[in-house]
Amino acid sequence: MIRVLLVDDQKLVRSGLRAILDGEDDIDVVGEAGDGARALRSAVELRPDVVLMDVKMPGMDGLAATRRILADTRCRGSKIVVLTTFDLDEYVYEALRLGASGFLLKDSDPIELIHGVRVVARGDAMLAPQVTARLIGEFAHRVRPARKRFDVLTEREREVMDLVAAGRSNDEIAAELVVSPATVKTHVSRILTKLGVRDRVHLVVLAHTT
Repeated sequence: MIRVLLVDDQKLVRSGLRAILDGEDDIDVVGEAGDGARALRSAVELRPDVVLMDVKMPGMDGLAATRRILADTRCRGSKIVVLTTFDLDEYVYEALRLGASGFLLKDSDPIELIHGVRVVARGDAMLAPQVTARLIGEFAHRVRPARKRFDVLTEREREVMDLVAAGRSNDEIAAELVVSPATVKTHVSRILTKLGVRDRVHLVVLAHTT
């Protein structure tokens, strides 16, 4: 069962998210919070697997709450998915730097929301397709190209990295390369370690900006 904490200052938004997620047999909405301070307290108390975090809230905003939650050892294992809108690119960039595991638009299709929660809960990262191009564009202005960085990868690891950058899941990569999903997971883990990046989100950005 995937335990989810909803964080948004608008009760109507939280109610909508809960209505979507409560209909899934493998997802349990364990709590709600209307600001960052309450989100931190709830995360410590409830130990959710996934926190759906709004960024613009009164008092402690979503970025501050993300920083505090990910730094608190009592919340170890909790993943944060940031809920954003098109006009909040700077918030998205900062949340990524802080360690958020995914980004979804508030008007995402319910299926996309459910999929995002599941993907992040199993340890992968999730970027809404609408956000990806804008985020990569933002990083392109901030990150200096360093193609030699990829020299540490084997030919197969580069294949896997390219497929991850194309948005493929481990199962899809496994099918294309005719290997097991476990093998793909091992390759991805080695790639992240060799390149010194935190997760798949950072790997996607790195692959598109170098």
